[in-house]
Amino acid sequence: MKSIDLNADLGEGFGDYAMADDAALMALITSANIACGFHAGDFTTMARTVALAAQHGVHIGAHIGYPDRQGFGRRHVAYTPVEIARMSLYQLGALDAFARQAGLRLSHANFHGALGNLCFADEDIACAALSAFKDFDPALKFVIPPHTAAHRAAQALGIDVVASFLADRAYTPEGLLVSRGTPGAVIHDPDAICRRVRRVLLEGEVVAIDGTVLKMPADSILVHGDTAGALEITRKIRQTVEDAGFEPRGFGPDRRG
Repeated sequence: MKSIDLNADLGEGFGDYAMADDAALMALITSANIACGFHAGDFTTMARTVALAAQHGVHIGAHIGYPDRQGFGRRHVAYTPVEIARMSLYQLGALDAFARQAGLRLSHANFHGALGNLCFADEDIACAALSAFKDFDPALKFVIPPHTAAHRAAQALGIDVVASFLADRAYTPEGLLVSRGTPGAVIHDPDAICRRVRRVLLEGEVVAIDGTVLKMPADSILVHGDTAGALEITRKIRQTVEDAGFEPRGFGPDRRG
C-alpha cells in the first residue's frame, strides 16, 4: 500500500495557554513539528508535546521561527544570515534535549511563518539557515514545499527533503504560498481542503489561486494546528487519505535515542 505522512504544527501554546488540542491532533498524525520556544512554546509546553508524540509513536521535528511570540512569528525580523543560522541551531538543540529525555531523536525540521516565507524566496538565506541542520545532524530531514528556494538550497546542500503540501493554504502560480493578507489565502472549508488533498494524492497537482493547474509532488500533508476547526479538518484529511488508498505513515524509520 502507498503511504503518506500527515504532519501538524503543534506545541504552539505558552504556559497554561493552549493554541490547539495537541493531544487529540497527535492521535491523528504521523509527524509533529514542535515549536521551540521562539515564535511559541516554552520548556513546559515542549516537554509535554514531546511526551505526547512519544506516547502516540509520532515522529518529532523542530518548528523553527523568529523570536516573536506577540506576532506568532509572522512578522519579519531583520537578522543576518549568520544570526539566522545560529538561531536555528539554538532551537534544534533545545527541542533535541527534550526528545532525548523521552528516549527519542529529532527526525526532521521545518521553518515557521515569516522565517519560512523568507527562506522560500531567498536561496542565500535558506542556505544559511540550512547550514545549521547539517551542523546539528546531517541525517535530519527538511520538510518543505516544492517549488521554493529552500527546497533547491536543501538539495544543493545534500539535505534529504520531504515535499510537504500545505492542505489549508492557497498557492501562487509559481508554487509559493499566497500571503495571509490576501483573501482566500487560508482555506477553511474542510470539504474543499479534502478535495485538494485527494487531487494531490491521485493526480499530483493542485489548482493555484488564479486557476492555474500546478504540479505538486507530496511526501507529506501539513495541517496547521492553529487553524480554526483544525481537529475536524485533520480527521477528514486522514479519512480522505485512507479512502484514496494511502496508509498514513511517518517518513523514514522511527528514531529512538
